[in-house]
Amino acid sequence: MLRIPSLQHLSRNWDSSPAVICKRLVHLANNPPFFNYNPLYSASVDLLLLKQPYEQVVKGIERAVKREKVRQNFLEVLPLLRSHFESISPNYVQRVQPRYYPAGRGLLIPFTPPFIYGVDGKIFFPWLSFWRSNPLSGKQLALFVTLVRHVLSEDPDLDQSSFDILDFSAPTSKEARVLKVLDTSKLQDLTAGEVTEMLEIFAEGFILAQAQLTQVGATSTKVADDEISDSRQPDLFAS
Repeated sequence: MLRIPSLQHLSRNWDSSPAVICKRLVHLANNPPFFNYNPLYSASVDLLLLKQPYEQVVKGIERAVKREKVRQNFLEVLPLLRSHFESISPNYVQRVQPRYYPAGRGLLIPFTPPFIYGVDGKIFFPWLSFWRSNPLSGKQLALFVTLVRHVLSEDPDLDQSSFDILDFSAPTSKEARVLKVLDTSKLQDLTAGEVTEMLEIFAEGFILAQAQLTQVGATSTKVADDEISDSRQPDLFAS
């Protein structure tokens, strides 16, 4: 069964044409990746909350991730995580209660951020994007930020949180990753009408893709060796 793991995945695969969305979703369902970024979420908590020695976190990744290419991918991210979190001394770090965003036509999209943390009475809500290429931009970014803000606004504990996107992508395929911190307060929300229209287009593309996959029986059920069941950012659409 075709599923969309997160609001970030929905936004990344949005297009103004339902046919293009359908094509993307069918391709991705038929060509699933073989890993996800769950170990990096754990490493983030280890570095931020537990303040574990960096070398210990590196060794943990090396032990847990067996595939060399995937392991090197993760190890490329760790120095960036360390440089961002080492100067932060949070009063607390906690998980965010999972919930679902109704995207129309009965389509429910999981929303499970990795964590929030508090410093001197202020709540910080970091969204960690570990995709190496094709980070969100333009209308896709605007859609994602607007949807997340909508979810946050409905939670009195998160409504006033500082929402930043930590983008760990690389400028080009031949360059190393760099961390770009996007302060979403500088971005303007889409209007309610724009969001409704964009979600309707996505839902139409999703229904087309689901029908096509059902017809040909091509939905993959492969599970990665290194995969841990988690809806935060499972890499159905990783790159």
